[in-house]
Amino acid sequence: MNLNITIVIGFASTLLAQIIKVLVILISERRVAWDMITSTGGMPSSHSAGVVAAATSVGLIDGWGSTTFAVACALAIVVMYDATGVRRAAGLHAEYLNVIAKELSHIFKQDGQEQKALKTLLGHTYLQVTAGMIQGVFVALIFHFYIFV
Repeated sequence: MNLNITIVIGFASTLLAQIIKVLVILISERRVAWDMITSTGGMPSSHSAGVVAAATSVGLIDGWGSTTFAVACALAIVVMYDATGVRRAAGLHAEYLNVIAKELSHIFKQDGQEQKALKTLLGHTYLQVTAGMIQGVFVALIFHFYIFV
């Protein structure tokens, strides 16, 4: 079987970050939040962890000066920029819209139907993205030098 190590490493790093999110909430808030396994936002950034792990894997396999590594880095930068910029702003906007919807709920209430709140945990802080980046590098190195030897 021809296994693409880079895909495995990127997926493994993403999955690990999602599991860490559950553990972070368990430790900080003393509750189990299984919904974080499939959620965006939170500590660490699983998107950052996945793309940085994949980019690091490409660098280790194809070389740090290769075109494929440059493309992988460009993709990682776009993903991390989106996480801290566009998605984070969308989450903040959702918070404000939820407040407005709550204030106006008496006007728009239909037959006892409750207005569903918008999801607010969409993007990441710089710290969450940095944690995902660091995790991604370490996961790629561990896989390359200890698992796929």
